[in-house]
Amino acid sequence: MKPKGQEVDPKDRAFGMHVQRLRKDRGLTQKQLATLMEKTDSWMSQVERGVQPVERMDVLQGLADALGVSVQQLRPGAPLPSDAASGTPTAVYKSNDLDEARRLISGHPAIGTLLGAVRPTPSKSLEELEAAVDEMWELTHAGEFADVSARLTDLLPDLEQTVRIVDQERSSAAYLLLARTYQALAAAFVRQDQADAAWVAADRAIWAAERSGDPLHVGAGVFRMVQAFVRLRQLQQAEHAAQTAIAPLEELDKQGGLTVEGVSVLGSLHLALALVQARSHNRAKAREEIEKARTLAQRIRQDRNDFNLEFGITNVEIQAVSTAVDLGDAGEALDIGLAVNADALSPERQGRLFMDLGRAYAQRRNVGEAVACLLQAEKLIPETVRTHVAARKAIKELVLVEGARATPELVALAERSDALE
Repeated sequence: MKPKGQEVDPKDRAFGMHVQRLRKDRGLTQKQLATLMEKTDSWMSQVERGVQPVERMDVLQGLADALGVSVQQLRPGAPLPSDAASGTPTAVYKSNDLDEARRLISGHPAIGTLLGAVRPTPSKSLEELEAAVDEMWELTHAGEFADVSARLTDLLPDLEQTVRIVDQERSSAAYLLLARTYQALAAAFVRQDQADAAWVAADRAIWAAERSGDPLHVGAGVFRMVQAFVRLRQLQQAEHAAQTAIAPLEELDKQGGLTVEGVSVLGSLHLALALVQARSHNRAKAREEIEKARTLAQRIRQDRNDFNLEFGITNVEIQAVSTAVDLGDAGEALDIGLAVNADALSPERQGRLFMDLGRAYAQRRNVGEAVACLLQAEKLIPETVRTHVAARKAIKELVLVEGARATPELVALAERSDALE
C-alpha cells in the first residue's frame, strides 16, 4: 500500500477502475470478489481505488482467475508466465486429455460441405453412428476423457457430414445424434475445466437440437451451456440462460403437457440454477432451487438418465451436497452426503459425491476423512479430481494445514493434481 499522503499513481487508479468494471460486469460485490481472492474487503476496496497496487504475478493471476478473464485481459501487456530455466513464455492453458477434441471443434465443416470439398458419403450408417454416440456418453460418464477425444476424431466429422447430406426423412435423427455428441463434449470439457470450449460445444448442441425438432434436447443443451458459464464465472449469463429454458417448461407443466422426460430437464435446470446461486453466495435462492428440484424428482420417483442428465432423487441430494459446500455449510453437506447411496449412478456422479464430501471435511479440518474421500473420488474420476479448481484448492489447504505432518498419501495426491503450483 502507498504511504499516507502519497498521490495515487494514475496507472494504479486506471487499473482499479478496470477491476471494478469487470467485477460489476460479473455481478460480484467487493466482498464476494475478496472472498474468491481470500483477501479482506478492505484490500479489495484499496485495489479498486488505486491505493493498493497489484504487482506480484501470482496475485494478478489470482485476481484474473476470480474475475474469469485472462491476465492479459486484466492487465494488457502483462508478461506471460515464463519457464524458470529458459525464460520462454509459456501458455496459461494446460494440456490434457481433450486437446485433440478442442482442436477439432476449433474448425467447422460447413464451408467444406458447401464447396463440395468433403467425402461424398459418411463412412458409417445412422445405426452405427448412434451406437458410437451411446458409447461416447458411457465414456463421458466414466470420466474416460482421453477415449472420448480419440473416438470423436472420426465420429464428429462423420456426423457433421451426415446431417448435411442425409435424406429429409432421416434428417431429424441425424441432427439429434449430432446434438447428443456436442452435449457429451460440453460435459467433458466442463469436467476438465475448459469452459470456453464447453461453451462452443453447448452452443452447437443447441443448434443441432433445434434442427432436430426436439425442444427437450434444446433444454439439455442449455443445461450444458449454464455449466460452461458457471465455470467461466459468468453468473449473470448462466442465470439468464437457465431462466430462458425454465420459464417455457414451467408454463408447459402448468398446462399438464410436460412429459416425465421434460420433468428431468426442468429439474436439471433448477439444479444448475442452484449452482449459479451458490456461486453468487445467495444462500436462500440456492436452497430454493434445490427444493424445486427435489419436488420434481419426487414426482418421477426414480433415478433416471434422460438426455444423460442423471436426474432423480439421488442426484438432487448429490447436488445439494455440492451446493452446501460452495456456501461453506460443511455440516449440512456432511449430513446430507453421508446418507446418500449413489451406487446406481455413473462413476462421475459417485466420484463427485466423494469429492464434495472431501471438500466438506477439509472445511472442517478433518484431514483424515477429507483425504480418504478425495482418494476415493480420484479412483472413480481421476481426471476430474486433478483438474477441478475447488478440489485442488481443498487439497492445497490440507497440505498447508498439515505442514510437516502431511501424510505420504496427501502429498502424493497434491503432486498428482499439481495442487501446490
